[in-house]
Amino acid sequence: MVEFKIKDPSLAEEGHKQIEWAEVHMPVLMSLRKSYMSKKPLKGLKISAALHVTKETAVLVRTLKAWGAEVYLAPSNPLSTQDDVAAALVEDGINVYAWRGMSTDEYFWAIEQVALKEPNIVLDDGADLHATLHDKYRNIASNLEGGTEETTTGVIRLRALEREGKLLYPVIAVNDAYTKYLFDNRYGTGQSAVDGILRATNILIAGKVAVVAGYGWVGRGIALRLRGMGARVIVVEVDPIRALEAVMDGFEVTNMKEAARKGDIFVTATGDKDVIRKEHMELMKDGAILANAGHFNVEINIPDLESLAVEKREIRRYVVEYKLKNGKRLYLLAEGRLVNLVAAEGHPSEVMDMSFSNQALSVMYIHQNKDKLPRKVLRVPRELDESVARRKLESMGIRIEELTEEQKKYLESWKV
Repeated sequence: MVEFKIKDPSLAEEGHKQIEWAEVHMPVLMSLRKSYMSKKPLKGLKISAALHVTKETAVLVRTLKAWGAEVYLAPSNPLSTQDDVAAALVEDGINVYAWRGMSTDEYFWAIEQVALKEPNIVLDDGADLHATLHDKYRNIASNLEGGTEETTTGVIRLRALEREGKLLYPVIAVNDAYTKYLFDNRYGTGQSAVDGILRATNILIAGKVAVVAGYGWVGRGIALRLRGMGARVIVVEVDPIRALEAVMDGFEVTNMKEAARKGDIFVTATGDKDVIRKEHMELMKDGAILANAGHFNVEINIPDLESLAVEKREIRRYVVEYKLKNGKRLYLLAEGRLVNLVAAEGHPSEVMDMSFSNQALSVMYIHQNKDKLPRKVLRVPRELDESVARRKLESMGIRIEELTEEQKKYLESWKV
């Protein structure tokens, strides 16, 4: 009996079409599904996941089910669920507790539902499920074989647990796989964040001054895409090495106080709180647009924005206009949440193909090595990472060079 709480089961037909579209563009994960389907490597396992309920996530959880697992799915953001996909998944036998526009209480209720199923393995994006297990359900957490984590913010939280000696099970940091962060974070977020800004506003990027806060892989991708569309990009960084790299990449680099006076579009991608706050908002131009591409809605200080405003109205879908006491107007996109998933559809299927292939292989690896892995945050094994890259290249019809035996010996020797 499938358990679920979703918005509208009648949307399933449309959801199936969306999933089929994603499957066409996720050849690596589909080839993995086919390779292991007959072996059922996850037979008898309960898997609980807190992930963005999108068509790409659907391809992942359907793969886990095809491999024999019983899957329970909650969202990792209250506004990112695609309701038609949720309906299709329920029809496919996935237990889903997710709908678009959840309140904070409803969101954490859904997280608790999947936690309480006493899963063998958990998948997370942002670590709210991991945190809930460690905070409220330590008895369940102690019996887990392990878990995975999809994004930078979640890995940071889990490493904090590990440092304090409180991590109760091994977690594979899928985010740290080369075939994840070099592509998903950079190209995926770079494209989808700009897509979300454009869908919400329909503004012309060319000629605008765009301020990107953070020059990690996500920030780099966003800065590159904005520059590619004709924006003059300013990077704000706290890390001197990353700031220097941004300078060498040809970007103007300064602090937020100076950037606030110049920017037309602001995009945060730091993983930290209060990146844009009251003293910056007061300096901004009339009409400045504020968007966030970090996991949580804390990078733009919304209480500060509310305190400065004398009027507030939704002027377009996902665009709220704040009129300040000084008469200027600031526009907040997507309630300060992930602009690419709220105002658009999230990352393109092609990059999620690699990220979610890593997820699927990591789940299998955890199960095959249960009781052998330390209670630490672990990298995706290099051989799995490389296998994803090889499958991706094969799907693109690309051949790479291979070392001869003589070349291998040369690289392993200290002699010339």
